[in-house]
Amino acid sequence: MTPISIGIAGALLQIVLFEWQKQFHKNSIYALSLAGIGFLYVGFTWTHLPTACIASVQAIVFLFIAYYGLTKSPYILAMGYFLHGLWDISYNLWQDPALLPPHYDWFCLSLDFTVGTYLIFKYIKQKDTTSNESRSI
Repeated sequence: MTPISIGIAGALLQIVLFEWQKQFHKNSIYALSLAGIGFLYVGFTWTHLPTACIASVQAIVFLFIAYYGLTKSPYILAMGYFLHGLWDISYNLWQDPALLPPHYDWFCLSLDFTVGTYLIFKYIKQKDTTSNESRSI
């Protein structure tokens, strides 16, 4: 329960800090975060070459998801966080969990799902606000 609580609290802190900083392009910050968290696995698994290779491919996939989420559709970016959460929880099913910090799967899953959920609601609200403004013109 503690890793999940810390993950949710960390996500909420991240969201508040990112939204508080008005001068930054928010989608760029979220995309950079998504790209970065993919590469954490490379750092965790570098001592086991086969796993590190898989982690490197995973990191590059999330880098591209972050890029396309930034350039094509913010919904891709939000879905990237959900997909990364699924990666986190499924990692232990097919790789050595001893390579990761204890309870990292639940911590990261809760963080990723919280940020992904926030981004979906944020984009829906922005879309509704934009469509309401265009109707009034």
